[in-house]
Amino acid sequence: MPMPPELLVGIETADDAAVYKLNDEQALIATTDFFMPIVDNPFDFGRIAATNAISDVYAMGGTPIMALALVGMPINVLSVDTIGQILQGGQSVCRDAGIPIAGGHTIDSVEPIYGLVVMGLVHPSRVKRNADARVGDRLVLGKPLGVGVLSAALKKNALDEVGYAQMIATTTQLNRPGPALAALPGVHALTDVTGFGLAGHALELARGAACGVRIDFANVPLLPQVKALAAQGMVTGASGRNWAAYGAEVVLGQGLSAVDQALLSDPQTSGGLLVSCAADRVAEVLAVFRQHGFSHAAEVGEVVLVADGVTVRMWVD
Repeated sequence: MPMPPELLVGIETADDAAVYKLNDEQALIATTDFFMPIVDNPFDFGRIAATNAISDVYAMGGTPIMALALVGMPINVLSVDTIGQILQGGQSVCRDAGIPIAGGHTIDSVEPIYGLVVMGLVHPSRVKRNADARVGDRLVLGKPLGVGVLSAALKKNALDEVGYAQMIATTTQLNRPGPALAALPGVHALTDVTGFGLAGHALELARGAACGVRIDFANVPLLPQVKALAAQGMVTGASGRNWAAYGAEVVLGQGLSAVDQALLSDPQTSGGLLVSCAADRVAEVLAVFRQHGFSHAAEVGEVVLVADGVTVRMWVD
């Protein structure tokens, strides 16, 4: 079945959300995301899941307008109070984002699952797809990496209170700069770094634009403790699976270690925005991030030309 011309973004570019043009001034963004708990605190779990779901609207350059809750709970295992705390956590983030939870669906499930369907609006000319990066662009990352490492340490009772607080702070920070970044001239592509890690999502951007990316690993921001924790084996299984899926497309510099490789493929829950912009716009992009409280935002690489038939699309120095 042919796609309608109003569908500006569908499944063809591995983008963060679908976008449907309503009229000359508005396009509707629709996305959904949900998962099982990555932390034990039910309120924090709700906050993380909601922040993660809303992020996909920001990653398309849009402004969220409302959400629907997706709730699956083992009602014979979890108390009504615990379930209520999860929902309250999600509600608190939606309130912070300025959107209502206008409905949803609940089921009795074997494992607790929580997330949102989120809808947003964007001007059709400001939709930012993975496929629109340009050779010569610089890459700017909004949040530090390491959420997967911290979650692995948490499961092994090796994460202290400071580390847990840092993990919650980054996973519940809304990617509000998205619309302002999309409005900047010279910003060509946006995505958010989530389950496939920085390497995986940068590769999606490169494949979509038929180009390559070069990452300067020394400039990639990391959460405190994560390098030491990763060296101790606090790495998720998803990190290894990520690398097995796309590592053949990546060339690592001689100075990089197995720990660095694990951090490149470290899955991020509610990770930062990755921006592809013209070189002369980097300062403005960083300023937008700073204005919204993203103090770790940094230029981490560039978009480069690749020859026809080349299977490698990422170089990490």
